[in-house]
Amino acid sequence: MRFLLRISGLIDAVNDGIGKLVYWLVLAAVVVSSVNAVVRYSINYSSNAWLELQWYLFAAIFLLCSGYTFLRNEHIRIDIILGRFSKRVQAAVDIFGILVFLFPMAILIMWLSWPMFRDSFVTNEMSSDAGGLIRWPAKLLVPVGFFLLTAQGLSELIKRIAFLAGVIDQPGEKMHSH
Repeated sequence: MRFLLRISGLIDAVNDGIGKLVYWLVLAAVVVSSVNAVVRYSINYSSNAWLELQWYLFAAIFLLCSGYTFLRNEHIRIDIILGRFSKRVQAAVDIFGILVFLFPMAILIMWLSWPMFRDSFVTNEMSSDAGGLIRWPAKLLVPVGFFLLTAQGLSELIKRIAFLAGVIDQPGEKMHSH
């Protein structure tokens, strides 16, 4: 179990680091959106590339931070109901949700999105809009984002099982010594 908890800690560290790096993409999205709006309304000039860049940045923020959000326990939950139960019942429900809902959905999306990325990369797909950007970087975000979410799901699964086994005191912590 200690080996699995170390793997969990590594996954947590990766998603935490990516989440903190992606904070900067929020600033970039705000700057790009602001500059684009000012230029569009002040000199009546716009570019599809700038609009698509905004879309790419939003997609990167949303997809790359899905694992980080799960790590921070800030995803959508049913806490209003689940919060009335013991930590053990909450951990068991989390395990069920990870195994039955998260893993099948995330793995399926990752699996189905990879060929779309690959085809886009191989053909160097471009936006159909004049002056638009290449598409493969945005399409790569989908399998990468769902991989990070799946990995964080594995980390959370390990922590919940360790909690139920009495190896750690709280489902969200790393481990303590017995």
